[in-house]
Amino acid sequence: MQNPLYPVTESSYSAYAIMLLALVLFAVGIVGNLAVMCVVWHSYYLKSAWNSILASLALWDFLVLFFCLPIVIFNEITKQRLLGDVSCRAVPFLEVTSLGVTTFSLCALGIDRFHVATSTLPKVRPIERCQSILAKLAVIWVGSMTLAVPELLLWQLVQEPGPSTGTVDSCVMKPAASLPESLYSLVMTYQNARMWWYFGCYFCLPILFTVTCQLVTWRVRGPPGRKPECRAGKHEQCEKQLNSAVVGLTVVYALCTLPENVCNIVLAYLSSELTRQTLGLLGLVNQFSAFFKGAVTPVLLLCVSRPLGLPALALALVGPDACRS
Repeated sequence: MQNPLYPVTESSYSAYAIMLLALVLFAVGIVGNLAVMCVVWHSYYLKSAWNSILASLALWDFLVLFFCLPIVIFNEITKQRLLGDVSCRAVPFLEVTSLGVTTFSLCALGIDRFHVATSTLPKVRPIERCQSILAKLAVIWVGSMTLAVPELLLWQLVQEPGPSTGTVDSCVMKPAASLPESLYSLVMTYQNARMWWYFGCYFCLPILFTVTCQLVTWRVRGPPGRKPECRAGKHEQCEKQLNSAVVGLTVVYALCTLPENVCNIVLAYLSSELTRQTLGLLGLVNQFSAFFKGAVTPVLLLCVSRPLGLPALALALVGPDACRS
């Protein structure tokens, strides 16, 4: 097992930089996502499909940071894979599932914004029943996990000779030959179309859906300076904050997934012309883009969305009984 941290060499600086960046993302992401889940869970008045979807995003970002980040960093430093072939398949599955949850959540939030904009009822968002919330989350989760199932069959662990001594563990997209013929052909089809499927479903779809919903909402409600007569001022301000949260989530998601899609395109068309070190760097950038999204998203939610902000967080930490005082 390689240990570039000691004794200190030229390669140690990059290892320490990677560990420092990973530590910052891990700390910010874990605390931020736990804060979002804590606020929604402990506040009775935040029990809605909207906030439950945001808590669902926080849960999946938490899972990706908590399970995938240590495995990726350990593999990057020691060139050995924790849990072997299991982690080689589970890490891509969790990451793609998290992207699917974010994609379908943004679509659901865009539909919610359009529904609120076209509704003539100025009442406050009602507290939904648990069955209704679970049904909406089940659609998002089951759909995301179903689309990510091919990742479990696509990846496998390969051991290659190390640069000096020993072996190096690496995960490659290579379906196992022991799969049934029909299943093997489906996985190969998925592998050939993976890059454009990834780009179209997990990058273009949420962006186009959010932009379309915002344009249609603006068209229905009129110019920004015009206020509907049937809505109260405080309610209108709350709706603007929710719109800002959706737009902010989409912008952060687009900026964080853009490097990953660029790396996928480069690896698909130029992998044979790139060195092994360059391929490893692109793979690391690919991984850290997902971790960066998981760390930045809860911070954005706590800053933009007032119901999930610092006052709600402090109230949640004190306890639900404080709502009655």
